[in-house]
Amino acid sequence: MKRIFPVIAAAALLIVSARAQQPISTTQQPSEVSTTISSDQAGAAPRFAVPDFIALSKDAETVDAAQTIGRVLWDDLSFEREFNLIARDVLATIPPATSFADVPFDRYREITVDGIIIGTVQKTELGVRVEVRLFNRARQAVFAREYSGSVANKRLYAHTIADEIHQQQRALRGVARSKLTFNSDRDGERMTGTVENRGVKEIYIADYDGENQRRVTTQRSLNINSTWSPDGRSIAYTSYRRGAPTIFISNIYQGTLDEPTKGAAGQAFLPAWSPDGTRIAFTSTRDGNSEIYVANRDGSNVRRITNSAAIDSTPTWSPTGTQIAFTSDRTGTPQIYIVGADGLGLRQLTHESYADRPSWSPAPYNEVAYTARTGPGNDIKIIELATGQVRQLTFGEGTNESPSFAANGRHLAFMSTRSGKSQIFTIGRDGRDLRQITKTGNNYQPDWSR
Repeated sequence: MKRIFPVIAAAALLIVSARAQQPISTTQQPSEVSTTISSDQAGAAPRFAVPDFIALSKDAETVDAAQTIGRVLWDDLSFEREFNLIARDVLATIPPATSFADVPFDRYREITVDGIIIGTVQKTELGVRVEVRLFNRARQAVFAREYSGSVANKRLYAHTIADEIHQQQRALRGVARSKLTFNSDRDGERMTGTVENRGVKEIYIADYDGENQRRVTTQRSLNINSTWSPDGRSIAYTSYRRGAPTIFISNIYQGTLDEPTKGAAGQAFLPAWSPDGTRIAFTSTRDGNSEIYVANRDGSNVRRITNSAAIDSTPTWSPTGTQIAFTSDRTGTPQIYIVGADGLGLRQLTHESYADRPSWSPAPYNEVAYTARTGPGNDIKIIELATGQVRQLTFGEGTNESPSFAANGRHLAFMSTRSGKSQIFTIGRDGRDLRQITKTGNNYQPDWSR
C-alpha cells in the first residue's frame, strides 16, 4: 500500500452539484398496532415474506415502480440479516394479492411466515402514492405507512421503508438510505500542464449498495480522500487544483465550494469530520513536518494536535469527539495511535509490522478498523479498544485497504484488488457477507455516510 506523503501536482477543478433526490412525504397510518414480530422458535429470527408491491395503476411506469420497490426492499432487509427472508422463487408460488383486503394469509401460513410485507403503488397527479403494511401471524398490521412523491424515487421509497422497519422492529438504525463516497479513475482522463503524465481521479458518490453512482467533481485534477459530513450534505476532500494538496468542502446539494485551508502555508490533506460536523481534523505540513491539526469547518481556530519528527497522518475521530486516532511512523514503522482532541494522552494502539488508515466505529461499538500488512499485501483488521483484542476480516485475497464503518457500526466499506483492479467492497463487521460495490475503472478510499 502506498503511504500518502506530500507531493506536488498542477490541476484544475470544478465542483458540480450532485442531483438531490426529490423529497418524499411520509404518513403513519392511525390504525397501526404497536407490537414487534418475533419467531415461534426461540432465538430464531422471524421469517418475513416480501413479495413485489401491487401496482394499483396499470401504466408501465407504475408497474415497474411496484416491482422495483418490492425487490429493493427485499435486498435492503436482507443486508442487515435481522430477518429470515422467504426466497423470491418461493414467493412466486403464492398467488399475489391485489389489495390489502385479499392477502392470501393461509398460503403464507403454510410456509411458516411470521410477518408479511404488502405494499401498493398508485399513480397520482403529483407522482405516486406508496402504501405499505407489515402483517403479523394474527393478520394485524403492526407497521403501516404511506409515502408520496415522484415516481423517480422508487429506490428511495424502498430504502426508507427498510430503515423504518428496522427501527420499529429491531430498534436498529438501518443503512439503506446511507451513501458511499470514493475516488475513481474510471473516466480515463489525464491531467494537463504537468511534467508527469498523471492520471485523473475524481470524487464519486453512490447508494450503499452501489446503485446510482455519480460524479461529484469534474475537469482534470487529482481529487482524493473524500469524506462525508455527519449530516450527509457535504464532502470534504483533498485536491491538487492549486498545485500543492489542499482541502476543499463540496456542499453537494447547494452546489457551493468551501476551502478551509486556503492561503495556509504548506500542504493539507486527509480531512476528517468531527462527529458534530463543526470541526475537521487533517494532516498538514504548514509547520514543516506532517502533523495532525484540528480547525473549525471554515478553517478558523487552527490547533496543532501532534508534535513529532515522524510523519503523522490519516486522522479519524472517536464517536464522542474527544479523541483522534491517526497513523504515525514515530517508532520506525507506521502504527495507529490515539490522542485526545486537545493533544494530550497520546498512546500507541497497534503493534503490527505495518498499520495505516484507521477508522473509528460509531457507537455502540468501541473499535478501530485499520489496514495491516499481512504478507505481500494488506488486510483489514479491527481492534476492540476495551480489551485490545484484534480480529482479522480479510485474508490475503488481493490487497485490502482503507476501511470505513457504516453509521450503525455493523458493516465496513474498503478497497480491494481481489477482482483484479482496485474496487470498493462492503463486508459485515463479523467478516461475513462480502459484496462488490464498484466494477468500472479503479476505485479507492471509500467513506460511508453517517
